[in-house]
Amino acid sequence: MSVDDLRAQYEAYPYPARNPADESKRLITGSPSHLDELVQHVFGGRIDHARPLRVLVAGGGTGDGAIMLAQQMADAGNPGRITYIDLSDASRAVAQARAEARGLTNIDFRRGSLLELDEATAEAGPFDYIDCCGVLHHLDEPSAGLRSLAEALAPGGGIGIMVYAPLGRTGVYPMQEALRGMTEGLPPAEKVALARRLIQALPPSNWLLNNPHISDHRLADANLYDLLLHSCDRPYSVPQLAELADSAGLAVASLIDPLRYEPSLWIKDAKLLKRLEGMDRLERAAWTERITGAFTKHIAYLLRPADLEAARIGPDDPEVVPVLRDVDGPTVAKGLPPGGSLEFDLMGSVVALPMPRLAGPILARIDGRTSLGALHAAIEPTAKVTWDQFLTQFRQLFHALGGLGKMHLRRE
Repeated sequence: MSVDDLRAQYEAYPYPARNPADESKRLITGSPSHLDELVQHVFGGRIDHARPLRVLVAGGGTGDGAIMLAQQMADAGNPGRITYIDLSDASRAVAQARAEARGLTNIDFRRGSLLELDEATAEAGPFDYIDCCGVLHHLDEPSAGLRSLAEALAPGGGIGIMVYAPLGRTGVYPMQEALRGMTEGLPPAEKVALARRLIQALPPSNWLLNNPHISDHRLADANLYDLLLHSCDRPYSVPQLAELADSAGLAVASLIDPLRYEPSLWIKDAKLLKRLEGMDRLERAAWTERITGAFTKHIAYLLRPADLEAARIGPDDPEVVPVLRDVDGPTVAKGLPPGGSLEFDLMGSVVALPMPRLAGPILARIDGRTSLGALHAAIEPTAKVTWDQFLTQFRQLFHALGGLGKMHLRRE
Protein backbone atom coordinates (compact mmCIF):
# COMPACT_ATOMS: atom_id res chain seq x y z
CA MET A 1 0.00 0.00 0.00
CA SER A 2 1.45 3.39 -0.98
CA VAL A 3 1.65 6.39 1.34
CA ASP A 4 -0.66 8.21 -1.07
CA ASP A 5 -3.30 5.46 -0.75
CA LEU A 6 -3.10 5.60 3.03
CA ARG A 7 -3.40 9.37 3.06
CA ALA A 8 -6.36 9.29 0.65
CA GLN A 9 -8.28 6.90 2.90
CA TYR A 10 -7.95 9.07 5.97
CA GLU A 11 -8.62 12.27 4.07
CA ALA A 12 -11.96 10.78 3.04
CA TYR A 13 -12.70 9.14 6.39
CA PRO A 14 -10.75 10.59 9.35
CA TYR A 15 -10.51 7.83 11.93
CA PRO A 16 -11.86 7.34 14.48
CA ALA A 17 -14.87 9.57 13.82
CA ARG A 18 -14.85 12.38 16.41
CA ASN A 19 -16.80 15.63 16.92
CA PRO A 20 -14.72 18.41 18.52
CA ALA A 21 -17.89 19.81 20.14
CA ASP A 22 -18.01 16.72 22.33
CA GLU A 23 -14.86 17.84 24.18
CA SER A 24 -17.06 19.99 26.41
CA LYS A 25 -18.83 16.84 27.61
CA ARG A 26 -16.03 14.34 28.21
CA LEU A 27 -12.38 13.38 27.86
CA ILE A 28 -11.89 10.15 25.93
CA THR A 29 -9.40 8.01 27.85
CA GLY A 30 -7.94 4.61 27.12
CA SER A 31 -4.75 2.70 26.53
CA PRO A 32 -1.96 3.04 25.69
CA SER A 33 -0.74 6.43 26.91
CA HIS A 34 -2.92 7.14 29.93
CA LEU A 35 -0.49 9.13 32.10
CA ASP A 36 -0.85 6.99 35.24
CA GLU A 37 -0.46 3.84 33.17
CA LEU A 38 2.70 4.86 31.37
CA VAL A 39 4.24 6.20 34.58
CA GLN A 40 3.88 2.70 36.02
CA HIS A 41 4.78 0.63 32.98
CA VAL A 42 7.46 2.83 31.37
CA PHE A 43 9.00 4.92 34.13
CA GLY A 44 8.89 2.51 37.06
CA GLY A 45 6.44 4.68 38.96
CA ARG A 46 8.72 7.72 39.06
CA ILE A 47 8.03 10.97 37.23
CA ASP A 48 9.18 14.49 37.99
CA HIS A 49 6.52 16.82 36.65
CA ALA A 50 8.92 19.75 36.96
CA ARG A 51 10.89 18.17 34.13
CA PRO A 52 9.28 18.60 30.69
CA LEU A 53 8.08 15.29 29.29
CA ARG A 54 8.93 14.94 25.60
CA VAL A 55 6.23 12.95 23.79
CA LEU A 56 5.71 11.89 20.19
CA VAL A 57 2.31 10.71 18.96
CA ALA A 58 3.10 8.94 15.70
CA GLY A 59 0.08 8.53 13.44
CA GLY A 60 -2.17 10.52 15.75
CA GLY A 61 -5.35 10.29 13.68
CA THR A 62 -8.22 12.34 15.04
CA GLY A 63 -6.38 12.79 18.31
CA ASP A 64 -7.58 10.40 21.00
CA GLY A 65 -4.14 9.61 22.44
CA ALA A 66 -2.69 13.09 21.97
CA ILE A 67 -5.68 14.88 23.52
CA MET A 68 -5.87 12.50 26.48
CA LEU A 69 -2.19 12.74 27.36
CA ALA A 70 -1.95 16.48 26.69
CA GLN A 71 -4.86 17.11 29.06
CA GLN A 72 -3.41 14.86 31.73
CA MET A 73 0.02 16.48 31.44
CA ALA A 74 -1.57 19.93 31.72
CA ASP A 75 -3.59 18.83 34.76
CA ALA A 76 -0.42 17.46 36.40
CA GLY A 77 1.45 20.71 35.75
CA ASN A 78 4.02 19.07 33.48
CA PRO A 79 5.50 21.74 31.15
CA GLY A 80 6.36 19.18 28.46
CA ARG A 81 5.08 19.13 24.89
CA ILE A 82 3.57 16.57 22.58
CA THR A 83 4.61 16.35 18.95
CA TYR A 84 1.72 14.98 16.89
CA ILE A 85 2.34 13.73 13.34
CA ASP A 86 -0.05 12.25 10.81
CA LEU A 87 -0.24 11.96 7.04
CA SER A 88 -3.87 13.08 6.85
CA ASP A 89 -4.70 16.78 6.81
CA ALA A 90 -8.36 15.96 7.54
CA SER A 91 -7.53 13.84 10.58
CA ARG A 92 -5.11 16.46 11.87
CA ALA A 93 -7.74 19.18 11.49
CA VAL A 94 -10.10 17.21 13.73
CA ALA A 95 -7.38 16.69 16.33
CA GLN A 96 -6.45 20.37 16.29
CA ALA A 97 -10.08 21.41 16.68
CA ARG A 98 -10.40 19.11 19.67
CA ALA A 99 -7.29 20.65 21.27
CA GLU A 100 -8.64 24.16 20.65
CA ALA A 101 -11.97 23.20 22.21
CA ARG A 102 -10.09 22.21 25.37
CA GLY A 103 -7.74 25.17 25.36
CA LEU A 104 -4.72 22.88 25.10
CA THR A 105 -1.55 24.62 23.92
CA ASN A 106 0.98 21.84 24.60
CA ILE A 107 0.63 19.98 21.28
CA ASP A 108 2.63 20.75 18.13
CA PHE A 109 0.67 19.47 15.12
CA ARG A 110 2.65 18.45 12.07
CA ARG A 111 2.08 16.59 8.84
CA GLY A 112 4.49 13.71 8.56
CA SER A 113 5.25 10.01 8.44
CA LEU A 114 6.74 7.94 11.23
CA LEU A 115 9.04 6.53 8.56
CA GLU A 116 10.58 9.99 8.06
CA LEU A 117 10.84 11.32 11.60
CA ASP A 118 14.00 13.34 11.03
CA GLU A 119 12.12 15.77 8.81
CA ALA A 120 9.12 16.22 11.10
CA THR A 121 10.56 15.99 14.61
CA ALA A 122 14.30 16.70 14.55
CA GLU A 123 14.21 19.60 17.00
CA ALA A 124 11.63 18.07 19.36
CA GLY A 125 13.29 14.72 20.15
CA PRO A 126 14.61 12.43 21.34
CA PHE A 127 11.38 11.46 23.06
CA ASP A 128 10.81 10.11 26.55
CA TYR A 129 7.62 8.45 25.39
CA ILE A 130 6.18 7.57 21.99
CA ASP A 131 2.56 6.67 21.30
CA CYS A 132 1.88 4.61 18.17
CA CYS A 133 -1.66 3.31 18.47
CA GLY A 134 -3.27 1.42 15.61
CA VAL A 135 -0.62 2.35 13.05
CA LEU A 136 2.07 -0.31 12.66
CA HIS A 137 -0.36 -2.98 11.41
CA HIS A 138 -1.24 -0.69 8.48
CA LEU A 139 2.33 -0.33 7.20
CA ASP A 140 3.89 -2.32 4.38
CA GLU A 141 6.93 -2.84 6.61
CA PRO A 142 5.88 -2.62 10.28
CA SER A 143 9.39 -3.51 11.46
CA ALA A 144 10.82 -0.52 9.61
CA GLY A 145 8.24 1.71 11.23
CA LEU A 146 9.04 0.45 14.72
CA ARG A 147 12.78 0.79 14.12
CA SER A 148 12.22 4.39 13.12
CA LEU A 149 10.40 5.03 16.38
CA ALA A 150 13.05 3.23 18.43
CA GLU A 151 15.73 5.45 16.92
CA ALA A 152 13.82 8.52 18.14
CA LEU A 153 13.48 7.18 21.69
CA ALA A 154 15.47 8.81 24.48
CA PRO A 155 17.49 6.66 26.89
CA GLY A 156 15.14 5.10 29.44
CA GLY A 157 12.09 5.87 27.31
CA GLY A 158 9.30 3.62 26.09
CA ILE A 159 6.77 3.13 23.32
CA GLY A 160 3.08 2.39 23.73
CA ILE A 161 1.53 0.53 20.83
CA MET A 162 -1.73 -1.10 19.78
CA VAL A 163 -1.86 -3.69 17.03
CA TYR A 164 -4.72 -5.85 15.86
CA ALA A 165 -4.92 -9.49 16.95
CA PRO A 166 -6.05 -12.32 14.67
CA LEU A 167 -8.43 -14.61 16.58
CA GLY A 168 -10.79 -11.98 17.95
CA ARG A 169 -11.07 -10.55 14.42
CA THR A 170 -12.27 -13.81 12.94
CA GLY A 171 -14.35 -13.01 9.88
CA VAL A 172 -12.72 -9.64 9.19
CA TYR A 173 -10.01 -10.78 6.81
CA PRO A 174 -12.18 -12.98 4.54
CA MET A 175 -14.54 -10.01 4.24
CA GLN A 176 -11.64 -7.73 3.33
CA GLU A 177 -10.65 -10.16 0.59
CA ALA A 178 -14.22 -10.49 -0.65
CA LEU A 179 -14.60 -6.72 -0.90
CA ARG A 180 -11.17 -5.96 -2.34
CA GLY A 181 -11.90 -7.19 -5.84
CA MET A 182 -15.46 -5.82 -5.86
CA THR A 183 -14.45 -2.29 -4.87
CA GLU A 184 -11.16 -1.81 -6.70
CA GLY A 185 -11.03 1.56 -8.42
CA LEU A 186 -14.19 2.91 -6.80
CA PRO A 187 -14.26 6.20 -4.86
CA PRO A 188 -14.31 5.77 -1.06
CA ALA A 189 -18.02 6.59 -0.65
CA GLU A 190 -19.00 3.97 -3.22
CA LYS A 191 -16.79 1.40 -1.51
CA VAL A 192 -18.59 2.02 1.78
CA ALA A 193 -22.02 1.82 0.14
CA LEU A 194 -21.12 -1.48 -1.52
CA ALA A 195 -19.73 -2.89 1.74
CA ARG A 196 -22.93 -2.00 3.59
CA ARG A 197 -24.96 -3.61 0.84
CA LEU A 198 -22.92 -6.80 1.11
CA ILE A 199 -23.29 -6.89 4.90
CA GLN A 200 -27.08 -6.77 4.50
CA ALA A 201 -26.96 -9.68 2.06
CA LEU A 202 -24.64 -11.99 4.02
CA PRO A 203 -25.82 -15.52 4.86
CA PRO A 204 -26.24 -16.44 8.55
CA SER A 205 -23.11 -18.62 8.38
CA ASN A 206 -20.79 -15.63 7.78
CA TRP A 207 -18.05 -15.46 10.40
CA LEU A 208 -18.20 -11.67 10.74
CA LEU A 209 -21.90 -11.81 11.57
CA ASN A 210 -21.19 -14.47 14.17
CA ASN A 211 -18.27 -12.68 15.83
CA PRO A 212 -19.56 -10.95 19.00
CA HIS A 213 -16.27 -9.10 19.46
CA ILE A 214 -16.47 -7.01 16.28
CA SER A 215 -19.00 -4.20 15.80
CA ASP A 216 -17.26 -1.44 13.82
CA HIS A 217 -19.17 -2.36 10.66
CA ARG A 218 -22.34 -1.27 12.46
CA LEU A 219 -20.93 2.16 13.35
CA ALA A 220 -19.80 5.25 11.41
CA ASP A 221 -18.56 4.98 7.83
CA ALA A 222 -15.00 5.74 8.98
CA ASN A 223 -15.12 2.73 11.32
CA LEU A 224 -16.48 0.44 8.62
CA TYR A 225 -13.85 1.60 6.13
CA ASP A 226 -11.01 1.00 8.57
CA LEU A 227 -12.35 -2.46 9.44
CA LEU A 228 -13.30 -3.91 6.06
CA LEU A 229 -11.90 -1.72 3.29
CA HIS A 230 -8.38 -0.98 4.50
CA SER A 231 -5.96 -2.20 1.87
CA CYS A 232 -3.13 -2.89 4.34
CA ASP A 233 -4.07 -4.63 7.58
CA ARG A 234 -2.19 -7.45 9.28
CA PRO A 235 -2.86 -8.79 12.78
CA TYR A 236 -0.31 -9.96 15.35
CA SER A 237 -0.48 -12.85 17.77
CA VAL A 238 1.42 -12.46 21.06
CA PRO A 239 4.51 -14.31 19.72
CA GLN A 240 4.43 -12.23 16.54
CA LEU A 241 4.20 -9.05 18.61
CA ALA A 242 7.27 -10.14 20.58
CA GLU A 243 9.10 -10.78 17.30
CA LEU A 244 8.10 -7.35 16.00
CA ALA A 245 9.46 -5.70 19.16
CA ASP A 246 12.69 -7.69 18.93
CA SER A 247 13.16 -6.63 15.29
CA ALA A 248 13.54 -3.06 16.55
CA GLY A 249 15.78 -3.91 19.50
CA LEU A 250 12.89 -3.67 21.96
CA ALA A 251 11.10 -6.02 24.36
CA VAL A 252 7.50 -6.33 25.51
CA ALA A 253 7.58 -4.88 29.02
CA SER A 254 3.83 -5.09 29.67
CA LEU A 255 0.68 -6.32 27.98
CA ILE A 256 -2.41 -4.29 28.80
CA ASP A 257 -4.34 -5.31 30.75
CA PRO A 258 -2.09 -7.98 32.31
CA LEU A 259 -4.77 -10.04 34.06
CA ARG A 260 -6.64 -10.66 30.81
CA TYR A 261 -3.60 -12.63 29.63
CA GLU A 262 -3.46 -14.84 32.73
CA PRO A 263 -4.67 -18.41 32.04
CA SER A 264 -6.13 -18.83 35.55
CA LEU A 265 -8.60 -16.02 34.90
CA TRP A 266 -10.29 -18.14 32.23
CA ILE A 267 -9.48 -21.76 33.19
CA LYS A 268 -10.28 -23.01 36.70
CA ASP A 269 -9.18 -26.64 36.30
CA ALA A 270 -6.10 -26.99 38.53
CA LYS A 271 -4.83 -30.05 36.66
CA LEU A 272 -4.86 -28.18 33.36
CA LEU A 273 -3.19 -25.12 34.86
CA LYS A 274 -0.44 -27.26 36.35
CA ARG A 275 0.54 -28.24 32.81
CA LEU A 276 1.39 -24.60 32.15
CA GLU A 277 3.96 -24.40 34.93
CA GLY A 278 7.33 -23.38 33.61
CA MET A 279 5.94 -21.14 30.89
CA ASP A 280 7.23 -17.58 30.94
CA ARG A 281 4.94 -14.54 30.92
CA LEU A 282 4.64 -14.22 27.15
CA GLU A 283 4.18 -17.96 26.62
CA ARG A 284 1.28 -17.90 29.09
CA ALA A 285 -0.18 -14.88 27.33
CA ALA A 286 0.07 -16.63 23.96
CA TRP A 287 -1.68 -19.71 25.38
CA THR A 288 -4.45 -17.53 26.79
CA GLU A 289 -4.92 -15.79 23.45
CA ARG A 290 -5.35 -19.17 21.75
CA ILE A 291 -7.90 -20.58 24.17
CA THR A 292 -10.06 -17.46 24.59
CA GLY A 293 -10.24 -16.53 20.92
CA ALA A 294 -11.47 -13.10 22.00
CA PHE A 295 -8.50 -10.72 21.71
CA THR A 296 -9.20 -8.24 18.91
CA LYS A 297 -6.08 -6.22 19.66
CA HIS A 298 -2.95 -6.18 21.76
CA ILE A 299 -1.82 -3.11 23.70
CA ALA A 300 1.76 -3.19 24.89
CA TYR A 301 4.54 -1.05 26.28
CA LEU A 302 7.89 -1.66 24.62
CA LEU A 303 11.24 -0.85 26.20
CA ARG A 304 14.86 -1.51 25.44
CA PRO A 305 15.84 -4.75 27.20
CA ALA A 306 18.41 -2.94 29.34
CA ASP A 307 15.64 -0.71 30.75
CA LEU A 308 13.22 -3.45 31.80
CA GLU A 309 14.44 -3.83 35.37
CA ALA A 310 14.38 -0.09 36.14
CA ALA A 311 10.83 0.15 34.80
CA ARG A 312 9.42 -2.44 37.21
CA ILE A 313 7.33 -1.39 40.19
CA GLY A 314 5.23 -3.54 42.47
CA PRO A 315 3.32 -3.25 45.74
CA ASP A 316 6.45 -3.96 47.70
CA ASP A 317 7.35 -1.03 49.90
CA PRO A 318 5.68 1.55 52.16
CA GLU A 319 6.53 4.46 49.84
CA VAL A 320 4.53 3.11 46.88
CA VAL A 321 1.37 5.13 46.17
CA PRO A 322 -1.70 3.42 44.64
CA VAL A 323 -3.81 5.43 42.19
CA LEU A 324 -7.33 4.39 41.17
CA ARG A 325 -8.48 4.76 37.57
CA ASP A 326 -12.15 4.91 36.59
CA VAL A 327 -13.06 3.56 40.02
CA ASP A 328 -14.74 5.49 42.85
CA GLY A 329 -13.03 3.85 45.81
CA PRO A 330 -15.35 5.02 48.60
CA THR A 331 -18.48 4.13 46.60
CA VAL A 332 -17.19 0.65 45.77
CA ALA A 333 -16.12 0.17 49.38
CA LYS A 334 -19.64 0.88 50.68
CA GLY A 335 -21.13 -1.96 48.64
CA LEU A 336 -18.34 -4.48 49.16
CA PRO A 337 -18.66 -6.84 52.14
CA PRO A 338 -15.50 -8.34 53.68
CA GLY A 339 -14.34 -11.16 51.44
CA GLY A 340 -16.81 -10.21 48.71
CA SER A 341 -16.13 -10.08 44.98
CA LEU A 342 -16.35 -7.57 42.14
CA GLU A 343 -17.67 -8.41 38.68
CA PHE A 344 -16.08 -7.21 35.46
CA ASP A 345 -17.16 -7.57 31.84
CA LEU A 346 -14.07 -8.82 30.01
CA MET A 347 -14.20 -9.55 26.30
CA GLY A 348 -17.84 -10.56 26.47
CA SER A 349 -17.55 -12.67 29.64
CA VAL A 350 -18.56 -11.60 33.14
CA VAL A 351 -15.75 -12.49 35.54
CA ALA A 352 -16.13 -12.35 39.33
CA LEU A 353 -12.87 -11.55 41.12
CA PRO A 354 -12.64 -12.30 44.85
CA MET A 355 -11.54 -9.37 46.97
CA PRO A 356 -9.48 -9.59 50.15
CA ARG A 357 -11.12 -8.97 53.53
CA LEU A 358 -9.66 -5.45 53.79
CA ALA A 359 -10.51 -4.38 50.24
CA GLY A 360 -13.27 -2.03 51.44
CA PRO A 361 -11.20 -0.14 54.03
CA ILE A 362 -8.28 0.12 51.60
CA LEU A 363 -10.36 1.34 48.65
CA ALA A 364 -12.12 3.91 50.84
CA ARG A 365 -8.76 5.54 51.63
CA ILE A 366 -6.97 5.49 48.25
CA ASP A 367 -6.75 9.08 46.99
CA GLY A 368 -3.69 9.01 44.71
CA ARG A 369 -1.54 10.67 47.37
CA THR A 370 -1.54 8.27 50.33
CA SER A 371 1.26 5.70 50.38
CA LEU A 372 0.90 2.05 51.32
CA GLY A 373 2.67 2.76 54.59
CA ALA A 374 0.18 5.49 55.43
CA LEU A 375 -2.74 3.29 54.40
CA HIS A 376 -1.52 0.57 56.73
CA ALA A 377 -1.12 3.05 59.57
CA ALA A 378 -4.71 4.27 59.06
CA ILE A 379 -6.19 0.76 58.93
CA GLU A 380 -4.08 -0.99 61.57
CA PRO A 381 -5.83 0.34 64.71
CA THR A 382 -9.14 -1.25 63.76
CA ALA A 383 -8.03 -4.12 61.52
CA LYS A 384 -5.19 -5.23 63.81
CA VAL A 385 -2.95 -6.36 60.94
CA THR A 386 0.82 -6.31 60.70
CA TRP A 387 2.55 -4.70 57.73
CA ASP A 388 3.12 -8.11 56.14
CA GLN A 389 -0.53 -9.08 56.63
CA PHE A 390 -1.67 -5.77 55.16
CA LEU A 391 0.68 -6.17 52.20
CA THR A 392 -0.69 -9.65 51.48
CA GLN A 393 -4.20 -8.18 51.39
CA PHE A 394 -3.18 -5.25 49.21
CA ARG A 395 -1.34 -7.49 46.74
CA GLN A 396 -4.50 -9.53 46.20
CA LEU A 397 -6.43 -6.33 45.60
CA PHE A 398 -3.80 -5.01 43.21
CA HIS A 399 -3.63 -8.32 41.34
CA ALA A 400 -7.30 -7.84 40.48
CA LEU A 401 -7.69 -4.09 40.01
CA GLY A 402 -4.16 -3.42 38.80
CA GLY A 403 -4.39 -6.40 36.48
CA LEU A 404 -7.42 -4.82 34.82
CA GLY A 405 -5.98 -1.32 34.59
CA LYS A 406 -8.19 0.00 37.39
CA MET A 407 -5.29 0.76 39.71
CA HIS A 408 -1.75 2.00 39.03
CA LEU A 409 1.31 2.43 41.21
CA ARG A 410 3.82 5.21 41.50
CA ARG A 411 6.63 6.29 43.80
CA GLU A 412 6.71 9.73 45.33
